[in-house]
Amino acid sequence: MESDSPEIILYRALRTDRPAARLNPTRTKRGIGSSTAGLKQSQPMTKDDGNSPFKSTRQQAQSRLRYFEQHRDQIIDTIVRLVELESPSDNKQAVDRCSAFAAEEFAALGGHAHFHRVNDFGNHLQVDFSGETQQKPVLLLGHYDTVYPLGTLATMPCRKGNGRLRGPGVLDMKSGIALMLHAIQGLQAWYGQLPRPVTVLLVSDEEIGSESSRHITESLAKQSSAVLVLEPSYGPKGAVKTARKGVGQYSVKVTGVAAHSGLDFEKGQSAILELARQILAISKLVDVKRGLTLNAGLVQGGTRVNVVAAEATASLDVRVARMKDAASIDKKLRSLKPFNRKCKLEISGAVDRPPMERTAGVAMLYTKASQIARELGWKLSEAAVGGGSDGNFTAGLGIPTLDGLGGVGDGAHAVHEFITIAELPRRAALLAGLMESV
Repeated sequence: MESDSPEIILYRALRTDRPAARLNPTRTKRGIGSSTAGLKQSQPMTKDDGNSPFKSTRQQAQSRLRYFEQHRDQIIDTIVRLVELESPSDNKQAVDRCSAFAAEEFAALGGHAHFHRVNDFGNHLQVDFSGETQQKPVLLLGHYDTVYPLGTLATMPCRKGNGRLRGPGVLDMKSGIALMLHAIQGLQAWYGQLPRPVTVLLVSDEEIGSESSRHITESLAKQSSAVLVLEPSYGPKGAVKTARKGVGQYSVKVTGVAAHSGLDFEKGQSAILELARQILAISKLVDVKRGLTLNAGLVQGGTRVNVVAAEATASLDVRVARMKDAASIDKKLRSLKPFNRKCKLEISGAVDRPPMERTAGVAMLYTKASQIARELGWKLSEAAVGGGSDGNFTAGLGIPTLDGLGGVGDGAHAVHEFITIAELPRRAALLAGLMESV
């Protein structure tokens, strides 16, 4: 990597216009504590700041909301800096630059930051914060990789206007990372230190299946009392996600017999025709009411227009709302038989991301979040969605998990991706309340 690359220049610009923070070098690794950082560990507020035990719960909540409203510009600044550090999943150098920036910001707040280093993907960042109690930590889970290729900022710049902040990855999920940082900083401002231990995990490969990070996510989840996922919220009112479908991929491969379509048509056995029949049969397995869908999203076959196709393949996207349906659909797919006995049928794949079901633990977290939201002055709704996240893994282990705690907006993975700026203070206040109460 050349030292004068545009990305490096951008990174330097982001780092040199910021005040240095004094860090405790024993709290950081690999030199993180020696870098400049924009967030500083706050001094505790006085007893009259609205967080006094003599204040009512609602008064305390409103005081905290005002705190984040006063710090809204700082939250926006953090988001902009993260968005302008482009981090496509398939570019390790770019993702690692973004992760280094995040590590410095968390370390500036006193977190013990270190990387789980990976060769083929970006490094995964873990940050551990101690707390007043010795209870299990709460895990804040997210990712810094995005679906946008390097250079997207040239045509999709990060900009503010009409109450919105736009840019690649601003919703999914650079704003979620910023909310983590500022919620931690807020708790430190109110208590002097965090009221309980907190672990942050940001991975680099969530958008491409979490192949290299899943075991880290599951290991840390098992050590945690609850998992709060900072993926985007759902809809314009910012619903949290209490259920997600499980995700699987299957391949349906048909081998037929090739022949000249003019001279020897009758000798051929078309793999394409057989595959078409199989796709029709598979479509009958769909049960929308149960949340079970199968989609043949990619079909390939044949070699030339004048050759009866000897091979054809369909790639299936499978979604299940219940884990028991994963085993059932796997059995049904593997029991498919060729309509043409002269063709061979092969089925491979699995549901490898379990569904996030609305268990008692998930419902408990939603109840707590709803109570906090009421104290902050709004009604928090919940949603079940079809997409998956790393929260599927933690919920699948039986760890109480609440997803969709990140930014409110629209257009994830699209050119119009944005967040609603006015929602940032109460999302930060909601997260801070959950961190100390679960």
